Order: sequence, then C-alpha cells, then structure tokens
Amino acid sequence: MKFQRILALLSKEFGQLFKDKKLLPLVFVAPVMQLVFLGYAASFDVKNISVVLCDLDKTEASRALIEKFSNSGYFTIEYSTEDYGSIQNYIDDNKVEMALVIPRRFGDDLAAKVPAKVQVLFDGSEGNTAAIGLAYVNQIIVQYSNHVLVQNLGMAAIGGVVPEVRAWYNPSLQSRNFMVPAVLVMILLITTMNLTSMAVVKEKEIGTLEQLMVTPIRPVELILGKLIPFVMIGFANATVVLLVMVFGFGIPIRGSVLLLFFLSLIFLLTTLGLGLFVSTISKTQQQAMMVGQFFILQPMMYLSGFAFPIDNMPVVLQIGSIAVPMRHFLIIVRSIVLKGVGIGPLLFPAGALLVMGVFILTASVLRFHKKLD
Repeated sequence: MKFQRILALLSKEFGQLFKDKKLLPLVFVAPVMQLVFLGYAASFDVKNISVVLCDLDKTEASRALIEKFSNSGYFTIEYSTEDYGSIQNYIDDNKVEMALVIPRRFGDDLAAKVPAKVQVLFDGSEGNTAAIGLAYVNQIIVQYSNHVLVQNLGMAAIGGVVPEVRAWYNPSLQSRNFMVPAVLVMILLITTMNLTSMAVVKEKEIGTLEQLMVTPIRPVELILGKLIPFVMIGFANATVVLLVMVFGFGIPIRGSVLLLFFLSLIFLLTTLGLGLFVSTISKTQQQAMMVGQFFILQPMMYLSGFAFPIDNMPVVLQIGSIAVPMRHFLIIVRSIVLKGVGIGPLLFPAGALLVMGVFILTASVLRFHKKLD
C-alpha cells in the first residue's frame, strides 16, 4: 500500500467536494441550521398554556388562586366567561388548551374550613401538554392549599413529609439541554452516512469508479481514500456543532473534549460502514438517499432514545435497541457533555459501539470489495 496513491486520491476527493457548490452548504450550513431549529423548536417544555377562566365566586379567595396561576409562568388567561356552558366552545374551537372553573361558595367553603372544589378541564387531544399541565396545576393548588392552611391554623401544618427535589446535571429541566447534545449525534449520522453513500454511488453513475479500477490503485487504497475525507468532515461538523452548543445555547461541555472526539471516531466507524453498505445496494444517488433515510436513519432515531424514552417501549424493542449504535453514542455524548463523566462509566457503551463499528465497517468493506471484483 502506497501512501502517495492515497494522498493523490484524497486530493481528488477534496477537489470534488469543494467544486460541488451544492454540496458544500449541505455539509457545513445544514448541520448548523438543524441544530438551531431543533434546539429551539424541538422542545418538550410546556409554557404559556392558554386558559379560559370561569370565576363564578368572585371573592378575594378566588382572585388569590387566579393570581397563583397567572404568576406561575405556565398559564396565560386568554379569555374570561361567566357562562359555564360556553367553556366547551372555547376548547372545541382550539382557542384555549385549558379551562379553570371556580364554583360559587368557593371562598365560603374555605372560610368554613371545609374542602373547596375547583374544576380544571384540559384539551386531551394534546396529550403531552395536558399531562405536563396537569402536574403544574396540582403543584399550584397544593401550594395554595398549604397557604390557606397556614392562614386558618395560624401556623404551619405539623408533621408530614417535606420533599426537597433536585435535578442533577439539568437543574432547570430544560429539554434544550437534553436535545442539543443529541443533535450532534444525529448530524454526524446523517452527514457522514449520506455523503459516503452518495459519493460512491456518484462515482458509479458518472463511470469514474471503473476508471479508478484500471489504475494502480488497490481496492484498500480506494476505500481509505473514499472514507478518510468523510472522517475529517465529520470532525469538522462536530467542532462546529459543539461551538454553537457552547456559545450559542450556553450549554457547557463538563467532560473531556478529547474523550468526546475519540469516541466520536468510534461512532464514525458505524456511520461510514453503513454509508458504504448503502452504496453497494444502490444504483443512483436518489436511491441511496431513500434507502438510508427509511431503512437506517428513521429506525435509529425511533429506537435510540433520541426523542422517545427507551424504557417506555415494548420489551422486544428495548432489546432490539441494544443493536442500534446511535443509542450507545447518545449515552456517551449526554454523559460527557451534561454529567462530565470519564471513560469508566462509559466502558459498556463505548465497547458495544466499538464492536458494532468494527463489524459493520468490515462487513461493508468486504461487500464493497466484492462489488469491485
């Protein structure tokens, strides 16, 4: 194996990349756009839930409860009505997501030290908003109830359990801190796999792959010349994404950056191998993109824990997800970026990723080599 031939092939590959003006934005601009859009748009946080208020009591007690909801930052009172029958129209017409109904004698019941009822109605068609909003409602009402007890008794309730809850590594519980590191994984997967598969298929389409085979270049040199540029592009993308994550989103990298890049290289073994495999079963660039999108990218995103918790999946899918490289790299990235852990706790996901990467890349190279023969 002569490195001069590999260097010449690398020069050709980079020359083709930089001459393709349509490909450059795809390589360097698209990842940043994906990061920005997903970082801001793909949020599971629920704020400003629109509310229609039906206060039939209109006492100081009801106004105090309404103020609790308004000042929480989670609810926005958009409409107010005294007609209980019109509430359904507000929800049916998608004007609001929740209705807060304070019945008559609410204040009198509190003054008489008997349980006072409040009705809360959610639009259940928005399941995530309803579930999270319900937790906010319970929290506000419990706080208000404790305040009323202190006022009525003149002292805090005796005994009981007072929880002090802390969320480590993401104290504000912002889904952005959870999603943005995962976008790095997705960008590396999409960029390197798609570019590898399409670049090889493009050589087939224009006939230059056959021309290369009649030169002194050996198949192993051809494969290295094809894969090395995309490893470098992958690291360039990772660097840009990390810079945007730290300086754009304010998410610090708590762990070792060198460890993150080293384990990223192991992940790239799987993405490049998959791209090479797709190129062996595709005849056109469009076909390569479709195969990669529907048979690799989407299943990986669904089964990796990128957006959906693996623990919520059926047992069969949980077991199957162990064979998904993206799952293990997500654990690695989130652990290094958010938790600041070292290699010790990451030995299993890193080992699993290494085994899968070597297997996938070796099998793809052998298949590609057979196609060349």
